[in-house]
Amino acid sequence: MSFLARVGHVVSDIRPLRESPAFRRLWFGQTISQFGQQMTVIAIAFQVYGLTGSSFKVGLVGLCGLAPLVLGGLYGGALVDAYDRRLIALWSAVGLWVCSGLLVAQAYADVESVGLLYAIVALQAAFFAVNNPARSAMLPRLLPAEMLPAANALGMASFNLGFTVGPLVGGLVIGWHGVEVAYTIDAITFGAALYALVRLPSIPPLGGRGSAPGLRSVVEGLRFLASAPNLRMTFIVDLCAMIFAQPRALFPALAITVYAGNASTLGLLQAAPAIGSLVAFAVSGSVGRVRRQGIAIVVAIAVYGVAVAAVGVSAIGLPGVLWLGVTFLALSGAADMISASYRSTILQTAAPDELRGRLQGVFVVVVAGGPRLGDFVIGSIAAATNEEWAMIIGGVLCLAGLATATVLQRRFLTYDTRNPTP
Repeated sequence: MSFLARVGHVVSDIRPLRESPAFRRLWFGQTISQFGQQMTVIAIAFQVYGLTGSSFKVGLVGLCGLAPLVLGGLYGGALVDAYDRRLIALWSAVGLWVCSGLLVAQAYADVESVGLLYAIVALQAAFFAVNNPARSAMLPRLLPAEMLPAANALGMASFNLGFTVGPLVGGLVIGWHGVEVAYTIDAITFGAALYALVRLPSIPPLGGRGSAPGLRSVVEGLRFLASAPNLRMTFIVDLCAMIFAQPRALFPALAITVYAGNASTLGLLQAAPAIGSLVAFAVSGSVGRVRRQGIAIVVAIAVYGVAVAAVGVSAIGLPGVLWLGVTFLALSGAADMISASYRSTILQTAAPDELRGRLQGVFVVVVAGGPRLGDFVIGSIAAATNEEWAMIIGGVLCLAGLATATVLQRRFLTYDTRNPTP
């Protein structure tokens, strides 16, 4: 095999961008909007910490969005299976844009209300829980199955590009002119996501309109999931990582107290996992050729747990050494990118199209709800101990949960893409 051929097997697979104009528009629109959205994430955390001085109160930001996320994800998935997926994505995106406008307004009005910030976060979570399943359920209709791993890797790269640039620039913007400008940039860049959705073709349910959304429809999706051990396992192992070892609620305190930094330090900590994810994406050319995706997911989450615990160990052993903590956080992001790509692919290939929206709704509840619950859990651990020990304890709990789940569901390790059984 020639050198160029070997390189082609390693570097990122961008065929989905070349071969599907619809996917390309969706991807570029999401990439641009992610920049502003991640600036808003750091701005909310910074604003809450500035008003309260409490990592616990920052952790509550995630908890406030949990219930709307769960309800919105489950019902939103049913909407996606019943109606045109493009329209569901478009109208829920409009709702998200309105929430961005509310954040701008409260910042310029200098309201200084933590309760109002919590309320806006809850509303955002509800719209996001509808929007994300619609977007994800579109992909198998826009691309052939063999390109889905590459498309999901591109999706993670899009998210993490915003997660890298957004917090870094957000920290600088907040230090320069406050959270008001950060929120304004989010409201402006979100227009790219709206434009991409407007340009998408109609994506109605296969065979006409699906079953009417409601409790029965939601229960039907959950009943299928109960009989689908491989799909269920992808959710369980991700919850082990996100509930026990999601460190983002600790970043404001780590930046200021452990690393003696400021808003720019916070931006670097927030961006570090995304930087690692982008590095992993750059060498993800072989992601579509891995058949034993269950094993790949378990290994990736194990690396994630070890990396998070290592941040706490390094902070205790070498306090103030920022580059070491950033390196371990980058490793955790690389592992999370690999895990997420395969978990999304298993869901998109093993789930039937008529249930894909509802299962994507559950996926959103897990992927986005898990970190929100994790913010509360790790914030509570930090309140009982400190930020350094919270990361160590969280990483150990992640590994323990992963080991327990794998022992109880060993068949997940034999999952093979040539026979994608749910």
